[in-house]
Amino acid sequence: MTGPAVSRRALLGGTASLALAGAVPVGAAPVRARADLFIGTGGDGHVFPGATMPFGMVQLSPDTDTARWATCSGYHRDDTSILGFSHTHLSGTGIGDMLDILVVPTRGPVLLDGGPLDDPDKGYRQRFRDEVAEPGYYAVTLESGVRSELTVTERTGIHRHRFPAGPGHILIDLSHLVMEGPNARPYIDQAALTLEADGTLTGTRRVFRWAKGRRIFFAMQLSRKPDRVEFFGDGDAPAGGSGVTGKRLKAVLHFDDAGAAPVVIRTGISAVDLAGAKANLAAEAKHWSFDRYARAARAAWAGELDLIRFEGGSTAQRVIATTALYHASIGPTLFSDVDGRYVGLDRKVHTVPAGERAYSAYSLWDTYRAFHPLQTLIRPKLTQGFVADLIRQTQQSPFGPPVWPLQGVETGTMIGWHAVPVLAEARAKGIVADYAAAWPGVAKRSFDWSTPVLDNSVGVQAYDELGYVPADRIFESVSRTLEYSYDDYAGAFIADAAGDTAGAARLRKRSGNWQGVFDKRIGFARGRMADGRWAEPYAPNALGHSKKWRDFTESNGWQATFLNQHDIPGLIAAMGGDAAFEAKLDGLFNASSELPADAPPDISGLVGQYAHGNEPSHHVAYMYAWCGAPWKTQAMVRRLLTEMYHDRPDGIIGNDDCGQMSAWYLFSALGFYPVDPVSATYVLGSPLFDRATVRLGGGRTLVVEARGNAPDRPYVHAVRWNGRPWTKSWIAHADLMRGGTLSFDMAATPNKAFGARVEDRPAR
Repeated sequence: MTGPAVSRRALLGGTASLALAGAVPVGAAPVRARADLFIGTGGDGHVFPGATMPFGMVQLSPDTDTARWATCSGYHRDDTSILGFSHTHLSGTGIGDMLDILVVPTRGPVLLDGGPLDDPDKGYRQRFRDEVAEPGYYAVTLESGVRSELTVTERTGIHRHRFPAGPGHILIDLSHLVMEGPNARPYIDQAALTLEADGTLTGTRRVFRWAKGRRIFFAMQLSRKPDRVEFFGDGDAPAGGSGVTGKRLKAVLHFDDAGAAPVVIRTGISAVDLAGAKANLAAEAKHWSFDRYARAARAAWAGELDLIRFEGGSTAQRVIATTALYHASIGPTLFSDVDGRYVGLDRKVHTVPAGERAYSAYSLWDTYRAFHPLQTLIRPKLTQGFVADLIRQTQQSPFGPPVWPLQGVETGTMIGWHAVPVLAEARAKGIVADYAAAWPGVAKRSFDWSTPVLDNSVGVQAYDELGYVPADRIFESVSRTLEYSYDDYAGAFIADAAGDTAGAARLRKRSGNWQGVFDKRIGFARGRMADGRWAEPYAPNALGHSKKWRDFTESNGWQATFLNQHDIPGLIAAMGGDAAFEAKLDGLFNASSELPADAPPDISGLVGQYAHGNEPSHHVAYMYAWCGAPWKTQAMVRRLLTEMYHDRPDGIIGNDDCGQMSAWYLFSALGFYPVDPVSATYVLGSPLFDRATVRLGGGRTLVVEARGNAPDRPYVHAVRWNGRPWTKSWIAHADLMRGGTLSFDMAATPNKAFGARVEDRPAR
């Protein structure tokens, strides 16, 4: 590569994350701590550091790699070179996609291939230094000497590239996705690039990666007219004229004196058509002042990150908390254009009703647990928008309730149909929507065996007829049985909304199917054959009874045994009572952390066999409340808060999964958690901070105090709600939403009487 001779050590130094505001002592007015956008970019957090708006359509961020599991977001903190900057990214997922419209500002000979990660000099990759990342803004200095800055509006990406004196060029690469395996189908089967008469560069591509067949359209304008534009088609063959079509396309914009003035780029995108991309660009990018766009993005984030303010704790903990709120504010991502058009799960173009929006990137298997309940608490109006959108998707999808919809495509990823718990939770918490409109789709998924089946819902007929998913017929049978049971429990609430009493009764009865895979003799969930026999061999830390038949989804027998969120009293009874249940929970946290060699990387963050790095375990520490031992919840939650999250790039113990890991932290730091979101209650834990102020909407505020709090004082001695003693180990959502003060008295030793009475435990 050309450019100044700088050592790799120097190029990798100087990393910074700008603060939004400093921290203040307890007792002063609460001030928002800074967010560190590099938290989670290392390890397996799978987040990106670039610029986006809250729940925005564009995520403009650097790409360091596109092929590895570590770079599902396009970026990993350990990588030492950057390919360029693309306009769409996923946050915290376990599968990669997006990374649309790569922009590469550079100098020297034109190189059309990115080159290998371990040898940047063989392609257009560039080493880098002086990264800056804050909400709504990203900047970096590239090896070529270009200083690149990124910001966004909701539907457009805004760049500013400052070149050194002399010539330079900007490569637009629509094909930088790397295919996996020697016989892999190309990810892109259609693409086009066109330089229009007014100088706007437009294009599209159709991608078959995770969301098979999704389309992206873009319209790009530059503040300076290039001196020359070259197009390259498949095989990097030069293409004459004003455009090119094919599969793997590129354009190079040449500037004879690139350093004469900054090059500002504004790019509108759309999943609908080119007209939509142009309209989004025209509506949201009306000027060329990069700084004005950046100020607007910072202001938008300042408002969102003001929804929860923390006081006390350490500086690092306040940074972690603010960053968690940031990561819980990125997606689901906006999917409708300024005119309201979007692509539905039927692959047709629809228009949202006036005042509403469509969204993409619902990681529902993960996010129904804490992320969506968090939005219901702090952004009830946004939750109403999500619910309306999920109802529309349920109506439009041939598969029923959405599972993991991405860019108008049902990926079918993970198991169950967990849009239903999101709907049921919102209904239970008073979010107004037409829930009855979702019932036909929920009923179809639940009862109609002729409905098209994705991997997420195989075995439903056997589950209905046998009372469980058989382990000798269906992959991941135990986890499916347990999660289908929870979806049935939630689905009954949607049937109630539609007035289908028979359907509701059938689902409520079927929600007890978790018992079909619970072996009372050994006290564990395990695989069961179609003839009723238990699958052999069995070990609670194993993934299944044979290499062919894995019985669990990203978990094992220890973790799946406690997956039951909706009938914990029934699980306690099946285990033999409170003492046996408490002992089994103790056994989970104290077991050997040994895993079989074929365990997936998702089973991470182990405390015994509890796995905080993946979602099936997230509610388990709070289950002690049901057997009258909430003091054990308090100790374990405080331990997880301090051991599983850190203010460094590997500071999220597993994939953030579109904000779920972050939402767990926020709830637990506040001192309560939605074990069963549909119940509209929270189980109390151990607040991490001395004081938290939560804006609930409608002018209401929730204040959480932890008096006498300290790292060695995790136990709750007493609780007051609005000044009155509160003896229960749980509290209702409706109470908190009225606003007030939830006050904890903290202690170094447990108060084993708190929450121990049967009448003070969560509903039985």
